[in-house]
Amino acid sequence: MNIFLSKYLNKIDKKGRVSVPAGYRSTLLKEDFNGVIIYPSFKNNCIEACSMSRLEELSKIIQNLDPYSEERDAFETIVLGEAVQLPFDNEGRVILPAYLMEQVGISGQACFVGKGVVFEIWHPPSFDKHLKSAREIAKGNKLILKNNQNNNVS
Repeated sequence: MNIFLSKYLNKIDKKGRVSVPAGYRSTLLKEDFNGVIIYPSFKNNCIEACSMSRLEELSKIIQNLDPYSEERDAFETIVLGEAVQLPFDNEGRVILPAYLMEQVGISGQACFVGKGVVFEIWHPPSFDKHLKSAREIAKGNKLILKNNQNNNVS
């Protein structure tokens, strides 16, 4: 399984085009769809991005929820209803929808952040604030990783 790693800062041109980091593209190009799926994150003030196969996995999880629950409706609306397929151009760029960029405050530059099976696209100053907060949470909870590491050792 390939995962998305690292952080990249890329310029957005006047047409809203931004280059997806090469490492992310190489992971995504192993899929049938030559591009990326994006949708508004329901956890952070950013855009979440994934492969088509990851979106299909999420769809299956959502479809297994009670069909009349508020939670299922919310996930269907946010993840599936708001999802946008962005094909790569010949230079590995995508056009970020203006309404999503405006919603999360992205303009001029985009910060791509690898998070395993997904990556996020942030307004750089917003990500800097999030990174500081995440670092403090991680420091305060580092035993969670240590304890899980010890439990998973064969």
